[in-house]
Amino acid sequence: MARRNLPCPLTPYPANLPNSTRDALKNKTIKPLLNAFSKIPGSENEKKLTLDQAFRVALEEEIINKTSCENVLAIISLVINGVIEGICTASTPFVLLGDVLDCLPLDQCDKIFTFVEKNVSTWKSNTFYSAGKNYLLRMCNDLLRRLSKSQNTVFCGRIQLFLARLFPLSEKSGLNLQSQFNLENITVFNTSEQDSTLGQKHAEEREEGMEVEEGEMGDDEAPTSCSIPIDYNLYRKFWSLQDYFRNPVQCYEKVSWKVFLKYSEEVLTVFESYKLDDTQASRKKLEELKTGGEHVYFAKFLTSEKLMDLQLSDSNFRRHILLQYLILFQYLKGQVKFKSSNFILTDEQSLWIEATTKQVYQLLSENPPDGKRFSKMVEHILNTEENWNSWKNEGCPSFVKERLYGARNWMFSPVLLLLRVLPSYIFLY
Repeated sequence: MARRNLPCPLTPYPANLPNSTRDALKNKTIKPLLNAFSKIPGSENEKKLTLDQAFRVALEEEIINKTSCENVLAIISLVINGVIEGICTASTPFVLLGDVLDCLPLDQCDKIFTFVEKNVSTWKSNTFYSAGKNYLLRMCNDLLRRLSKSQNTVFCGRIQLFLARLFPLSEKSGLNLQSQFNLENITVFNTSEQDSTLGQKHAEEREEGMEVEEGEMGDDEAPTSCSIPIDYNLYRKFWSLQDYFRNPVQCYEKVSWKVFLKYSEEVLTVFESYKLDDTQASRKKLEELKTGGEHVYFAKFLTSEKLMDLQLSDSNFRRHILLQYLILFQYLKGQVKFKSSNFILTDEQSLWIEATTKQVYQLLSENPPDGKRFSKMVEHILNTEENWNSWKNEGCPSFVKERLYGARNWMFSPVLLLLRVLPSYIFLY
């Protein structure tokens, strides 16, 4: 077990303390330990350290014996009750949780973290927050380092959501105060036309054809292509746009802007010329959308040339790309505190962005299923995002406001407000 900085008890270790600990775990009550605590010699702090060590020994035994997660969580729950009763140090539950997560495989860490999630209200209470916030942050970061961003996306997302619930919105450690971009998010694709197989594949399919035996695939399940003439130039230009979405600052450079303008017009023209409708999606896919079927998430785009025609005929994929445009445009037009004074759009650029924004919303509304509803929802979310931009420009002030009932605010006290509302004749009797 990884040893953490838990102070050693200064008082003699009572012989009956392990038995009291086992009784408390067996009966799931803190009472046996309350009695044992009163019999431990030394100061209050020394008693707490002694009991902390007893819990740690009990947890170590459970881990060595490879018992179930329920037994481990029972010990931690008992420690939480011990902190509330004042017989354990406030940091002990977090130290034990860190030890457990260091020793268990990821599938069991999932169960332990479910316990951590359910107790977020406990961690936010005055008893635990100050003592445990740094432990929880370190514990979550250690877990994220062990998890794969592509294979454990759901678990990683749960950890991020937990941290968002644990810390207040104004917590500086969780804010991107200087509006920095994740420049390491690079989309890799084939940049050599000589290695491209796009033109060859379509020629082979036309010459040889594809023989499908009867009964292999029904008409309603057959994947449909959007019949877009895809060549290497379209493939290269399409995926090159991801670099601008990754680092929008390039759009303020004249040469880069011209390239972005040219590539965007070609891609959006393809979207506009080859629109999708509900009949192009399979019945099975539509049923999954209506019934809330399983949604497959990929952390990165798949940029294989073989998938290009299928991607462009996928309504969700188009939505991802169009939404990236809207987010990019919002940054270019918005007022960002840490944006360089040289990053200013020309009138021509502003007009193009305004016109293209309308075009993108139109394409979103025409994209099935529920295109109009999805387009309005995106517009509402991006409008709300302006409020968060203003909040960040103001230095992310706290949303918590203290109530003031001083000499100047006596007229606004609840009692006086009640007296103003109630009829005067009530006080005549």
